[in-house]
Amino acid sequence: MTDTVPTRYWHVRDDGRVQCDLCPRACAMDEGQRGLCYVRKNEHGAVVLTTYGRSSGFCVDPIEKKPLSHFYPGSAVLSFGTAGCNLTCRFCQNWDISRSRQMSRLADRAAPADIAAMARREGCRSVAYTYNDPVIFHEYAIDTAVACAEEGILSVAVTAGYVCDSPRREFYRHMHAANVDLKGFSDAFYHRLCSARLDPVLDTLRYIARETGVWLEITTLLIPGENDSDAELDAMTQWIAEEVGADVPLHFTAFHPDWKMRDTGATPVATLQRARQHGLRNGLRYVYTGNVHDPEGGSTRCHHCGALLIGRDRYTLSHWGLDAAGRCARCGTACAGRFDAQPESRGARRRPL
Repeated sequence: MTDTVPTRYWHVRDDGRVQCDLCPRACAMDEGQRGLCYVRKNEHGAVVLTTYGRSSGFCVDPIEKKPLSHFYPGSAVLSFGTAGCNLTCRFCQNWDISRSRQMSRLADRAAPADIAAMARREGCRSVAYTYNDPVIFHEYAIDTAVACAEEGILSVAVTAGYVCDSPRREFYRHMHAANVDLKGFSDAFYHRLCSARLDPVLDTLRYIARETGVWLEITTLLIPGENDSDAELDAMTQWIAEEVGADVPLHFTAFHPDWKMRDTGATPVATLQRARQHGLRNGLRYVYTGNVHDPEGGSTRCHHCGALLIGRDRYTLSHWGLDAAGRCARCGTACAGRFDAQPESRGARRRPL
């Protein structure tokens, strides 16, 4: 198995450079040059992926850690990623992987079929393409998803959603669930802190919600003084309710000082709870808090009668109030998501492989 494979989304520009058309960054590369993601390279006049079949590590996680709260709760997911990223978030909490420029960081080798077999052996319901963005290892992720499907293993994308239309359509044909990181709700935030733009991410959210059968959840990391104002939270949650749908779960998670924002304080629990209330007032049915101990903010309630449907204490399920059809056991109202008649109980512990 080779580390370098050809890719399809690129073209030769009039100036002779090769332009990558995978994401909106549209990196133009001379011979031997790499794009900003560092893993896609102009080699002999074509763009190649340089990290195919190499991973920064594998771990069995609870699905709630992705976070996905409505996609087979309690099940185990095999998580893996590669290296590099097509965004430059100053607050990245996986920066040692996403900003890595050392290919030696990719210590584990695994063909797609090996990953599918590993997931089956470990009793995982799904495989998550995570830690760094699967957009940049597009070919490897898709081949792995195909191999997993042959073994009855589902595929989960954990992504910032910064991708062009054609590769986006190809990618999500192979995914069963996605958690998209909506980093803020202003173009200025994306430009200043991520070297990116907001609109392509909104396009991805609309596309998944309106044109696919992929189960979608959204996460926003709230950074004090950057994306946590009442006005921004109100605008964002209104947009999600109107453009994506009231049934799409939204997770507000706590920032902790890291990477290039070590002087910014951690997010107070009260900020997450305030953001949650914005979402609920604007019609979102399932709004969660994360990266903090907040059992109520992590639990699922019936949007009709308020009954507790899924109790959670961090990543542990503490209560199950859904019937076999995924409806509220008290009033019969359907809960949006993908559920088993009874949840698995793999526990909250993550297990590196």
